[in-house]
Amino acid sequence: MASDVAASNPEVDPDAPPARPETDLRRALVRRFFKASLGFWSRQNPKSYGLSLGLLAIIILGLGASYAMNLWNREIFDALQQKDAARVSWLSGAYFALLAFSVGLSVTQVYARTTLQRHWRAWLSGRIMDRWLSNGRYYQLNLVPGDHTNPESRIVDDVRLATESPVDFVSGIIQAFLSAATFMVVLWTLGGSLDISIGSLEMKVPGFLVIAALLYALIASGAMLVIGRKFVHASETKNEAEAEYRYTITRLRENGESIALIRGEDEERAGVDRGLDKVVASWRDITWQTMKTTMVSQTSSYIAPVLPIILCAPKLLAGTMSLGEVMQAASAFTIVQGAFNWLVDNYPRMADWTASASRVSSLLVALDGLDEAEQDVARRITIRQEPTDAALRLENVSVHLNDGSAVVSDTDVVVMPGERVLVAGESGSGKSTLVRAIAGLWPWGGGTVTVKSGAKMFLLPQRPYVPTGTLRRAAAYPEAADAFPIEDIATAFEKVGLGPHIEKLEVVAPWDQTLSGGEKQRLAFARILIHKPDIVVLDEATAALDTKSQLHLMELLVSQDGLTVLSVGHREELEQFHSRRIELERREGGAKLVRDIELGPPVRVAAWRRLRGLASSGAKLLRRGA
Repeated sequence: MASDVAASNPEVDPDAPPARPETDLRRALVRRFFKASLGFWSRQNPKSYGLSLGLLAIIILGLGASYAMNLWNREIFDALQQKDAARVSWLSGAYFALLAFSVGLSVTQVYARTTLQRHWRAWLSGRIMDRWLSNGRYYQLNLVPGDHTNPESRIVDDVRLATESPVDFVSGIIQAFLSAATFMVVLWTLGGSLDISIGSLEMKVPGFLVIAALLYALIASGAMLVIGRKFVHASETKNEAEAEYRYTITRLRENGESIALIRGEDEERAGVDRGLDKVVASWRDITWQTMKTTMVSQTSSYIAPVLPIILCAPKLLAGTMSLGEVMQAASAFTIVQGAFNWLVDNYPRMADWTASASRVSSLLVALDGLDEAEQDVARRITIRQEPTDAALRLENVSVHLNDGSAVVSDTDVVVMPGERVLVAGESGSGKSTLVRAIAGLWPWGGGTVTVKSGAKMFLLPQRPYVPTGTLRRAAAYPEAADAFPIEDIATAFEKVGLGPHIEKLEVVAPWDQTLSGGEKQRLAFARILIHKPDIVVLDEATAALDTKSQLHLMELLVSQDGLTVLSVGHREELEQFHSRRIELERREGGAKLVRDIELGPPVRVAAWRRLRGLASSGAKLLRRGA
């Protein structure tokens, strides 16, 4: 709900009261969370209603068990006061049956509550994951500003907290409300009126135990709200610091080789220490807030059981209340206080929940923004498949940043089936950005990219992705490991120069860390031989290879009949494998396509090597002659 967040920052009205943007933003994010998550309770998901009604039924049965315990409390103390041994014996036996029933209900309530939480979390995680993984959103989020860093932490940790706590809160509120209503009736009935004499003034206070319970609850809850008002902000800061600290360590592990090769341990340690310092500082704030709230909750827990006994003592001494009635009133008073002090006991958890819900909502708002950009036809690049003679057609394609500034403007290119087109230009001219736009990963811009119907497109980035698992899975990616016969994968490995790894195809290892940059690029070319796409888009896909290996792999590529190639590269020898060269030139207002040169049919590597050898021999003869 991007509009909600935008609405939290209106233009300042000089006559308006001072705004609280942080509070307004937090409320907008909480509303956004509920809008996204309450869809769990829909007609398409009847299980959610069954789980919720089952939990409600168990709560009501538990209330009945609490009332039975309260009555037992009265009966046992009255029997003790009357020295009725037979009744004490019978009540002692009945207690264990009542205890078993109460404990059974409590265990069943835990199961019902956690089951509802599990299903809600799975549903919401699935919806967010669907949006995050669709149309390259996980990549595009890195390109836009906003409070959506560390999405993996938000999906894993914050979604869990954001779905666990509301179930606890709602069930706790229902239980507290029903308990307060039931046992306030008990207090009113037991306590009756209290006669107060102050000199010549005599007063009768009806329902004095109920009034005392309400006043005490107001004081305790009010004190908690005042003392713990900064708990939410402290909890948000702590969660953010924890996520940043975890992300720093994760990046250290993922880039271990690069860091180790240049001995960057000291600088990395300094960065880790800075993250840890933030975590420790945020925990210090949480500790201070917890100390203050603990002071209120502990004071309340000590006073609540004693206060009703003190209040009922005059009636007990006057003989108008039995000991059993006093103890029943004390038990009921404690239950009512527990219900009214629900906020006191759960305020820290509410703060944690608000922080987690806000972090989930910030991710949803960022995804909303990307969805809006994709739906804005005037500001997005249209990708479509149509029956056409061309393999790939770019019509008036402009590529913009998310703020509207142009990177590439008004590009028109037609690539016929089987053509090999090299995209050249100086660094920063937008070549790689144009490639991502063609692949549908860059939504901002304009124009149309048309791909021939039924054509399968493959994009090879400079740093190929290597998934976890076996090397066979890495070769078959993005298909499943068993999607292709292992013999075909072995043949492709042999052709691209990964023959020594054939015997390791079924070995599970951290291949992303084990394979070198050049081997990863060979693996990417092996995928082309395995998947047999119709169109291949290469973005500096041979940058980590030596010249000899690059020539060998490009020869493999151009030898694939009917394969259309669009590649970005800086090395001059790449021209030998392309039939056209288009050049982008960086200009004010976006890079422009300035040249489209026909290079002729791709030169075979062997012929190219012979030409290069002849040129080298001629140069030597000239030097000798000189």
